Amino acid sequence: MILKSEEDISKLIREDKWMMDILKCTRKLSLPDWWICAGFVRSKVWDVLHNVKKRTEIPDIDVIYYNPANIEENEEKKLEKVLNSLYPAIPWSVKNQARMHIVNTVSPYSSSVDAISKFPETATALGVKLDREDNVVLVAPHGITDLVNLKVKPTPNFYFSKARMQIYETRVRRKNWKSIWKGIVVTDVGVNR
Repeated sequence: MILKSEEDISKLIREDKWMMDILKCTRKLSLPDWWICAGFVRSKVWDVLHNVKKRTEIPDIDVIYYNPANIEENEEKKLEKVLNSLYPAIPWSVKNQARMHIVNTVSPYSSSVDAISKFPETATALGVKLDREDNVVLVAPHGITDLVNLKVKPTPNFYFSKARMQIYETRVRRKNWKSIWKGIVVTDVGVNR
């Protein structure tokens, strides 16, 4: 399958019942500025581009939202419990991006999309959600070119910081995506800055 556009990726997700069920389940929470991020989209695209027939298992489903009115971590845990009650077979991870700047020791994010733009890799800086009419809405602050061309490289937020590049490099080594998807090309690992 050839994936060239955001619409191609949205169609791919629309045609995947499992993904749509997860999106519909998450939408039930009515969270402000919510998205399902990262590996949920990336892994699906890379599986398709590698002709993987059985879905590659992902460690968690990353649900993010933005609510500066309540940045208590226990609120995120409550939401995970609600999602677990709705869809128990899923490893849910819920994070309020209005709080995550504290965890990541960076400047506050202005929205969930702002937070997504500052994820470590361009191919992972993705989010998807459903609107009220079940249309798939995809956000890709750095575009989809790296994703569909199987390139793993740091977002500018990481590339221009020596300390953050060390985090990127450690993360890429730990994830070891190339052992799962042979066609990907990882850049900027081991670069002395």
